Amino acid sequence: MQSNLLRQRISLVCDYINQHLDDELTVSVLSDVAALSKFHFHRVFMAFMGVNVGKYILLARLKRASFRLAFERDIKIIDIALEAKFDSAEAFSRAFKRTFEQSPSKFRQAANWPSWYDVFDFSPQPIEQQIMQVDIINFEQINIAFLEHKGAANRIFETAGQFIAWRQSSGLSPINASRTFGMPNGAPETMAEDAFRFKLCGSVNAVVPDNAFAVENGVIPHMRCAKVRHFGSHDNMEQTIRWLYQQWLPQSGELPSDHCCFFEYHNFVHQVDECELITDIYLPLQG
Repeated sequence: MQSNLLRQRISLVCDYINQHLDDELTVSVLSDVAALSKFHFHRVFMAFMGVNVGKYILLARLKRASFRLAFERDIKIIDIALEAKFDSAEAFSRAFKRTFEQSPSKFRQAANWPSWYDVFDFSPQPIEQQIMQVDIINFEQINIAFLEHKGAANRIFETAGQFIAWRQSSGLSPINASRTFGMPNGAPETMAEDAFRFKLCGSVNAVVPDNAFAVENGVIPHMRCAKVRHFGSHDNMEQTIRWLYQQWLPQSGELPSDHCCFFEYHNFVHQVDECELITDIYLPLQG
């Protein structure tokens, strides 16, 4: 079953991390190990491990550091900190105490091993049992105009305002007569703010000329997708996305393709109450 295949791939990633703690463990490297697109890697990893890959790497390095502290008492704490990729003993101490509820020096004196073991109990956070209809569809290629948001996710409405202004002034992608999509490069909580990207897209029937808004031409290609409909606030979409990756995908016999997950908005917060919002979530699939 594909669920076993995905679990094996994530297990390979964990083994790779534990064997390369001194290396730079980038998303590109780890997604290659998993044979998964970097757009889906974080969500699949979270689905099986219950923590994001950055947290797993941190914990793996702190785990090795805890063994150094407990069993190699001749090694200085600053040297253990540097080996664990911290810039200072102070930063290492803060992270260690936040994780194990003991400072490195206290841990060295009398480690609380039962509490330490609990930190490494990796399991996905339970989500509410939900009954959702997932349809496998052939998404037909569509020409789009898009404006790419770059940076912090909590400033995306600034970019959305610019895109709406372009749509209203150009007439090339009328809000009420065209389709509207959102296309993130991943889950914002799994990456640095300056790495986050989100394309705001509207369907078009004509080429978009150069413009002061920096809106560009693009295409969403033809592809197989799993589609699930989310009702209500966009703030709660992550719960539906998580269900799709954690519950549906491992049991579906499907694997994600190289294209990022994306959304289609059927109405907007300036038109209806948040509880009445309707959004389709598309998970591109192989095959």
